[in-house]
Amino acid sequence: MIRFKNRHEAGLLLAIKLKDYKLENAVIMAIPRGGVPLGYAIAKALKLPLEIVFSKKIGHPNHREYAIGAVTLKNRVLSEAAEDISDDYIELETEKIRAKLTENYKNYYGTLKELDLRGKILIVVDDGLATGNTMLSTIQMLHDEKPSKIMVAVPVAPTTVFSKLQNSPFIDELVCLLTPSEFRAVGQFYEDFDQINDEQVKYFLNKARSEF
Repeated sequence: MIRFKNRHEAGLLLAIKLKDYKLENAVIMAIPRGGVPLGYAIAKALKLPLEIVFSKKIGHPNHREYAIGAVTLKNRVLSEAAEDISDDYIELETEKIRAKLTENYKNYYGTLKELDLRGKILIVVDDGLATGNTMLSTIQMLHDEKPSKIMVAVPVAPTTVFSKLQNSPFIDELVCLLTPSEFRAVGQFYEDFDQINDEQVKYFLNKARSEF
């Protein structure tokens, strides 16, 4: 089984693949927290700005890891899986998630304003996809920002999830290094898959701002 040494190596390998694309006016959009060190490696290799995606999934009330939608600082999108979920639950979760995202924004960015994404090529990166539901919800909301193109770049995703993303009307390009048919968890494809904390996110974000 092919495994990445760590997120940094996975990011460098993705950067090699992304060099084949015309990426003028592009921005690396990293999904925290695991996508940030990977996004930094790509941004540095391609000399592109690094930004954080402030989005978080709404978990199913009976299975919190299963996404029924997602929330950003501005928007919310729900999947078909949310049809039978009470409005009260969804509203309460949205309020809680948005409060946490606002706290994270202040923590990561301080007084800096959000980057205007209109007309940009957005390269959305994460360290891997398990169901793809959160990524699809996030992409749909980023589409509302009116970028010129949305790309998704991930090291690994199951074949079924890869196909699901290929069929999304909101994704213009999809780059994925591994699409295994046997998939248990993203971490099985990394030798080092330690959790990333908020201080590490700030470190990579500040490092990107100072270096390129």
